[in-house]
Amino acid sequence: MSIFESTVTVNSTVEKVYTFLADMNNHKALMPDNVINWTSTADEASFNIENITRLSLKISERIVNQLVRIIPAEKAPFEMELKWVLTPDGTSTKATFTINADLNMMMKMVASSPLKKLTEEQTHRLVKLL
Repeated sequence: MSIFESTVTVNSTVEKVYTFLADMNNHKALMPDNVINWTSTADEASFNIENITRLSLKISERIVNQLVRIIPAEKAPFEMELKWVLTPDGTSTKATFTINADLNMMMKMVASSPLKKLTEEQTHRLVKLL
């Protein structure tokens, strides 16, 4: 299992950060520019990663003000789990975004850099949005 992780401090309460992340409709704002054809509900999102693949993700677990766990809603190119862990820190929130991906050696060579970049981009966009 390959693990890609990024942690930031968001200048918002844990309640506000959790409410944002617990709704898949809001995740479009966290995605990089090469994500197109986004459709979503509060629980699921489908989108294309331009010139790469189509993904469908769903929230599999919510723990209020602590955790949002996201898994593939349909067959994905590899097994993965996306997880947001929130920790209150006074009037701000520590947010850690982790991608756990089951990558074979070839996929690891191709996908490691984009997945690491994705974790960093999503956490930095979260800071800017909230």
